[in-house]
Amino acid sequence: MTETTTHSAPWRSTASTPQERADSLIAAMTLREKTAQLYGVWVGASSEGGEVAPHQNEMNPDVDLDQILPDGLGQLTRPFGTAPVDPALGALSLQRTQQRIAAANRFGIPALVHEECLAGFATWQATAYPVPLAWGATFNADLIRTMGAAIGADMRSLGVHQGLAPVLDVVRDARWGRVEETIGEDPYLIGTLATAYIQGLESSGIVATLKHFVGYSASKAGRNLAPVSVGARELADVLLPPFEMAVRESGVRSVMHAYTDLDGVPTAADASLLTDLLRNTWGFSGTVVADYFGVAFLKNLHGIAGSLGQAAAAALAAGVDVELPTVHAFGEHLITEVEAGRVPVDLIDRALRRVLVQKIELGLLDEDWSAVPPALQNVDPRSTAGLEGSINLDSEANRKLAARIAEQSIILASNNGILPLLNPGRIAVVGPNADNTQAFLGCYSFPAHVGGQHPDVPVGIELPTVAQALRAEFPESAITVTAGCTIDGASTEGFDDAVAAATAADVVIAVLGDRAGLFGRGTSGEGCDVESLVLPGAQQQLLDRLIETGVPVVLVLLTGRPYAVGSAVENAAAIVQAFFPGEEGGQAVAKILSGSVNPSGRLPVSIPARPGAQPSTYLAPPLAQASSVSNIDPAAAFPFGHGLSYTTFQWGGLALEGASTVAVDGAAKASITVTNTGDRAGVELVQLYLHDPVASVVRPVQKLVGYARVPLEPKASARVSFTVPADVTSFTGRDGKRIVEAGDLELRFGASSGDIRLTASITLTGETRIVDHTRSLHCRVMVAAGN
Repeated sequence: MTETTTHSAPWRSTASTPQERADSLIAAMTLREKTAQLYGVWVGASSEGGEVAPHQNEMNPDVDLDQILPDGLGQLTRPFGTAPVDPALGALSLQRTQQRIAAANRFGIPALVHEECLAGFATWQATAYPVPLAWGATFNADLIRTMGAAIGADMRSLGVHQGLAPVLDVVRDARWGRVEETIGEDPYLIGTLATAYIQGLESSGIVATLKHFVGYSASKAGRNLAPVSVGARELADVLLPPFEMAVRESGVRSVMHAYTDLDGVPTAADASLLTDLLRNTWGFSGTVVADYFGVAFLKNLHGIAGSLGQAAAAALAAGVDVELPTVHAFGEHLITEVEAGRVPVDLIDRALRRVLVQKIELGLLDEDWSAVPPALQNVDPRSTAGLEGSINLDSEANRKLAARIAEQSIILASNNGILPLLNPGRIAVVGPNADNTQAFLGCYSFPAHVGGQHPDVPVGIELPTVAQALRAEFPESAITVTAGCTIDGASTEGFDDAVAAATAADVVIAVLGDRAGLFGRGTSGEGCDVESLVLPGAQQQLLDRLIETGVPVVLVLLTGRPYAVGSAVENAAAIVQAFFPGEEGGQAVAKILSGSVNPSGRLPVSIPARPGAQPSTYLAPPLAQASSVSNIDPAAAFPFGHGLSYTTFQWGGLALEGASTVAVDGAAKASITVTNTGDRAGVELVQLYLHDPVASVVRPVQKLVGYARVPLEPKASARVSFTVPADVTSFTGRDGKRIVEAGDLELRFGASSGDIRLTASITLTGETRIVDHTRSLHCRVMVAAGN
């Protein structure tokens, strides 16, 4: 052991600040030791490509750990999420790898370990939670925060430090394959739920990572990694607000740049975003990491760099600190640029300081740091006897939490009174997702993301299907199960069997939807974009045939995006929408159908009436609505925020507390009373929208500025109050500055964006006021029992 690794080294002194410790270490490091902290290594990922991520074939296939480890290593990429590995054995392997890394470099610095955690810890045998689009449907930030903490605790117990989630992209075109990874089409909803999830992760000691900063979801025609053409106002008022909220309020410690370019400038090389806005304006002090291969894409896809060295220089100068997933541009190519004098060492030190401060804050440079993960504290590292199967990442508590989220995320879109089902004698369960264990899982769940490449390995978790759950929920019913067709195949050979089963039944439950996958291997997921929002394969034809039988059809959609369902909007007896509700999704669907759970989910994205009327979103100006000068009607079949219940609610008692005239730096307060007029407990979702009828620039017809979940027992009432700061009315003016503008406004209380129940008019007075990133982002919401 060299002198620099002794415990007396100043960078190990907890009496000094993390910044002081990092600076003392930087002063002792060589150029190679510095750059080694700025990249990850993806051990076990195939260089053939096609297994986990695209462009794996562009990785350096000859990474020699024995050669690079003496200089150190910044990150380890997905030791649990690359191939199926028993959690305990994986933790022991990681422990040994970390010991090897720390022992090999003269400062004893271990790697920071990152994993995916978009729908749960993406590793074998871990709980598969509902996807983020389902989080959005809950409108329940507290529940999502609890989930984040549970996921973080499982990750941290095995020695993971960083999670690559959540996604804060705003849905602009539902044809985009990654819609399932988003929280919805509204910036405020996304911001509040993503912030809660981050708070949960960070509370467990996991470094959360905002992605994808910024604009990725606004690609042309909904194509993955396609050109983005957004104006400065759409960027500032739609795409950036969720990121701003999360940076300001969540304690997030990492941000991932997007693959896209904005007006010709790739975000990985955009200092105005990664440094000026993110750091200098918003005050972010953590690390910016590259989306996988994103630095090399500056040369290979964007063409703004002639070499990997130039790509590294551009990314580093813009503010990218860490290259992921593996050493490429930030290795020898970057060293060459520095040695040639084309990249100043100060840029290396700037990124390195951020990386080391984060490692110090994680305790990785403390004298008492141990490579032993918390879950293995009492395990003899010399033996693996009895270790396999000893760690449970899918605990009963996890499953109960997953079930709560699934139940709260399922949306009852329509109902002619058939639901809840009252023990029908004969049920025909029809459709390719009726008895499909994978029907509930998103693209970034481990079974879909990695498990599909290992068909001989058990899925690792229990995944009861809809059919199985219905048999348990309706034990006295005669249930038949028929697929009818595949998810994305064109064959109609199974239609006759499906129709026969339907004809012989009292009710048909048609379970249709998506198969999550990667890069064309699914109908939803990363790289699985669609040309129109028609159900995949022959499913719409099957649905039409089932409805033609005259037997009541309850349509259950298990999807990663909203789909137009044709005449089923009017002719299905009921429509239940579930966005990949996770491993407990089967039971949750069955409980919604039986009525043992009263549905409370609301649409985080609009369900279109027509498959080709895209892109459309509720958050749009008047010209986006139907008009006499176009033959295309983009109106939704079911709008953002929509969802029904098995009880009924009455809204009334609208009151403005105080004057209806409010200064541009003041606040208005409006209240309503909601009463459960039905005979069972339920949850109403009160949504507050802002309508600005006349403004100096074109504004969306309305935008969500607040919401409240209101649980009510039968006949009970609650008073729901919103205090609305004038700041939340702000928008980007003609000069690019964010302003609060005087004028008339409407505060619209709605059960959805298409069902406004009560409206309060207010007037803002005074001179136009410029606001910045310190403005208020929220209404204050209070729910009080009684009138």
